[in-house]
Amino acid sequence: MTDAPTRLTIRRPDDWHVHLRDGAVLNGVAKYTAHQFARAIVMPNLSPPVTTVEAGRAYRERIVAAAGPGFTPLMTAYLTDSIAPDEVARGHSDGVFTAAKLYPAHATTGSAHGVTDVANIRKVLERMEAIGMPLLVHGEVTDSHVDIFDREAVFIERTLAPLVRDLPGLKVVFEHITTAEAAAFVAESGPNVAATITPQHLHINRNAMFAGGIRPHMYCLPVAKREHHRLALRKAATSGSAKFFLGTDSAPHAVGAKEASCGCAGIFNAPYALESYIAVFEEEGALDKFEGFASLNGPAFYGLPVNEGTVTLEKAPVTVPDVIDANGTPIVPFHAGETLGWRFIG
Repeated sequence: MTDAPTRLTIRRPDDWHVHLRDGAVLNGVAKYTAHQFARAIVMPNLSPPVTTVEAGRAYRERIVAAAGPGFTPLMTAYLTDSIAPDEVARGHSDGVFTAAKLYPAHATTGSAHGVTDVANIRKVLERMEAIGMPLLVHGEVTDSHVDIFDREAVFIERTLAPLVRDLPGLKVVFEHITTAEAAAFVAESGPNVAATITPQHLHINRNAMFAGGIRPHMYCLPVAKREHHRLALRKAATSGSAKFFLGTDSAPHAVGAKEASCGCAGIFNAPYALESYIAVFEEEGALDKFEGFASLNGPAFYGLPVNEGTVTLEKAPVTVPDVIDANGTPIVPFHAGETLGWRFIG
């Protein structure tokens, strides 16, 4: 029997879904993503959202200044009901927009300007299909009568399945999947459909939000689901399938914005993202699949080269602080107060 490794070196990974915010918070959190990842797909749900090429270019410059050398932000366009196909295509051809993001209106933080009906952006999606520009999807319906724990599954049936059927050439990333239905849909779809999976949805189920009281720092959207969904996600992530890859959905909010009468959705996992992910792969006996999930599958789907450098993690305890000071904003990180079994050594 081969002894389990105590060190693992992989190609430098990328984060295919992250929120870096703006202003002082950007300057406080960008360094954590840049420390572990070479590139990151950056979400455009600022206030106001990134809907023009000029706004995307300016935001990229602010991120580069905050993150420092060696990190490449990959920008996304925020789709609205009225966004012009020419603007999206121009951003892609100019090398500003790597992809475009579909937020159903009011589905999550910063989505008030999102799409009210996918039919409204049909011409945009057809143009994206023609030019090979990926569509990134927050996959939930927003109908108040649909149970929040069912909104992803309903979205697949009502919106995503017809979209994939009607535009088979469109590259689609089903982001931060949370259900067995989503994992199955991606696995059974053609090569133009992939998914990102967050560390929190691999570690926690919905009980975590109610353990001994309301736990606002375990609240994100889409919310964590039942245990059988968590297990299905772990199986997908560690399967070796190239359809699944790393996307943290790291979403920092100040402590006061989380611990409020109407707290914000989002989990800040960037500081210990790889340590969190690798714990799952070790528990599932799949350390040999970790490099594919973290470093290879995403670039292959996006048609980008794999990073040249490497990173190493070693089997050693690391304790996650209770609070992180992000340039004057206190933020509770994922795994706060816990000791993880792997340490990122760069």
